[in-house]
Amino acid sequence: MRFVFCRLFLFLNKNLVCIEKSFILFYCIDMKELQLKYGCNPNQKPARVYMENGELPITVLNGNPGYINLLDALNGWQLVRELKIATGLPAATSFKHVSPAGAAVGLPLSETLKQIYFTGDVELTPMACAYARARGADRMSSFGDFISLSDECDKATAQLIAKEVSDGIIAPSYSDEALEILKAKKKGNYCVIQIDPNYVPAELERKQVFGITFEQGHNFLDINESCLENIVTKNKSLSEDDKRNLVISLIVLKYTQSNSVCYVKDGQAIGIGAGQQSRVHCTRLAGQKADNWWLRQCPKVLELDFVDGIKRADRDNAIDVYIGDEYMDVLEEGKWQNIFKTKPSVFTKEEKLAWIAKNTNVAIGSDAFFPFGDNIERAKKSGVTVIAQPGGSVRDDNVIAACDSYDMVMAFTGMRLFHH
Repeated sequence: MRFVFCRLFLFLNKNLVCIEKSFILFYCIDMKELQLKYGCNPNQKPARVYMENGELPITVLNGNPGYINLLDALNGWQLVRELKIATGLPAATSFKHVSPAGAAVGLPLSETLKQIYFTGDVELTPMACAYARARGADRMSSFGDFISLSDECDKATAQLIAKEVSDGIIAPSYSDEALEILKAKKKGNYCVIQIDPNYVPAELERKQVFGITFEQGHNFLDINESCLENIVTKNKSLSEDDKRNLVISLIVLKYTQSNSVCYVKDGQAIGIGAGQQSRVHCTRLAGQKADNWWLRQCPKVLELDFVDGIKRADRDNAIDVYIGDEYMDVLEEGKWQNIFKTKPSVFTKEEKLAWIAKNTNVAIGSDAFFPFGDNIERAKKSGVTVIAQPGGSVRDDNVIAACDSYDMVMAFTGMRLFHH
């Protein structure tokens, strides 16, 4: 039995006249379904989520989640839950369209990371650090995200979320202060979901495609450091940080649309390439995202002098364009004045390559085998030194030779991690 206490707030003539009136007290017994406004698209009606047996493991504390919101929430929750189990650290992920834009564990932030993640004066907790990392790695892709947290959402984490454009959040619990902050977002419509951390899904799962029912066993595959024991390269030295980063990459891939590749550094995903038909395109896409994350830490980028009052999204976009190939879109006369106080010089290709070359100790995981050595060549350019992939290609020897040529460490996990 669950009681829901509803309050009515009246605001008159811009005066904060708050009349708090208890107008209804009702209860729900055995909440087995949740009606939704529509499915993936507005024309797909009716829509709902429901349980065939038992109650839903989620409670909507604020707002109204949509179909895709719930897909993001439930996939994201599984990801952070497994990161917490594997690392022992609080974990967060930022989901968009049923793939993570970022994911991380709660390691402390350097002053540079605080600056590029725009944490401001928030006193960061481990949970807040995890979210700052998850959101900050690929801020362009995380715009309008759905957040998943492994642990209670505290005040510091809510303060960070309050500054960002986001659709909603799922967590096992919320502090009173955090809940108050989150309920104020989106004019009171921000989606806040609480999940039962002890919920375990049924062993069999089903879905329908074109009226045909598919059934398979739930993917209970346990990913931990034991998955990294089969090292096939000449260099067999993995540090504890390497192991943690590789495990994080594999867990992220488990909940990323395939084909997928994930670059990880210092406990956070810094580049995720999702949903590509060609694996090398995944590697290139994720590598470019990892490079952009690193380029944002270059002093030349950190020193960009933005006009007062620029919106966070406009600033993020300007940085992304400035460090890319279309930099003149923000440096042309008549355009830069709307973004910068003083016109920055061009961030040249030579400068960018020199800065990217300083990145190292990056881990990469792949949800299926690398079929060619070109993936290794591309990964090397983004500072990759350790790799985890299933193995099993007829060209494994070619891929191993490419790793050996750069003194990389590569483990064959024997696990395919396709996700659709």
